[in-house]
Amino acid sequence: MFSYLGIDTSNYTTSAALYSSADNYIRQQRRLLPVKDGTLGLRQSDAVFSHVNQLGGLVEQLFTDTPGPPLAAVGVSVRPRDAQGSYMPCFLVGELAAGCIAAAAGVPLHRFSHQAGHIMAALYGADKLELAEKPFLALHISGGTTDCMMVRPHKEKVLEVEPLSTSLDLKAGQAVDRVGGMLGLGFPAGPKLDQLARQSEARFSAKPAFKGDDCCLSGVQNLCSKLKAQGAPDADVAMLCIDYIGKAVDGMTRRALEKHPGLPVLYCGGVMSNTIIRRRMQQKYGGHFAPPELSSDNGCGAALLAYYKEVQP
Repeated sequence: MFSYLGIDTSNYTTSAALYSSADNYIRQQRRLLPVKDGTLGLRQSDAVFSHVNQLGGLVEQLFTDTPGPPLAAVGVSVRPRDAQGSYMPCFLVGELAAGCIAAAAGVPLHRFSHQAGHIMAALYGADKLELAEKPFLALHISGGTTDCMMVRPHKEKVLEVEPLSTSLDLKAGQAVDRVGGMLGLGFPAGPKLDQLARQSEARFSAKPAFKGDDCCLSGVQNLCSKLKAQGAPDADVAMLCIDYIGKAVDGMTRRALEKHPGLPVLYCGGVMSNTIIRRRMQQKYGGHFAPPELSSDNGCGAALLAYYKEVQP
């Protein structure tokens, strides 16, 4: 019986998690990075500083809350995606801490992408870990990512991620936060925008443009701004934003399934916690979703990837 530590220092969340292989159970500690009121994000230097301040306390709390089995390996997110040139300074904080812990404990250190961690955490949260052993489709919809991917098992990476389509301009989470900022919802705006949109009964015909399999989301901000200027209720403005993004997710899913029919579809990323989009994708495609705490940024995926890296033949 062993435990596996996962660390993820993304652009907006400091997180650490322990996966116990004995009972397939995950414990985690995480904290959002502080963002000043009225702003829509963080500079990387500020994100790095906040991670340095937060990570040590979270890891300490994780290990002292409920002492578990001995540590077998450490997994950490070190880049946004498994792609050439994919890099963000904030991940260096997690990599440094993970390396020190692994060296002190005398256990292996495994490096993964933030995106692979999202996918693995969503598989666990959806109770679909068996999908990691065969090809499936995954959509990662968040503040920095609007991607549709083919995912296959891989001996070295655990999961091999092949991009199929993306947003060519604004990312879904960016659109949510910009419209949320317009409505005075604060940052991050996702949960409040979801709650507000559910109060609307409005229906909209506007939909995102597609160039091949890739979508374009930049138009939604202007549409929402125009609707608000016309005096529409804030709930309708929120619904327009969510509806527009939902149509983009729908279009990316449909195009992927046309080329890869019959594959399971997994949705992950903070935007996929939205109840409206989630309901639509479940009804239309039977998609698999994780609960919100495993859809948004977390260290659970890195812990699970470390486990699979250690136990796979």
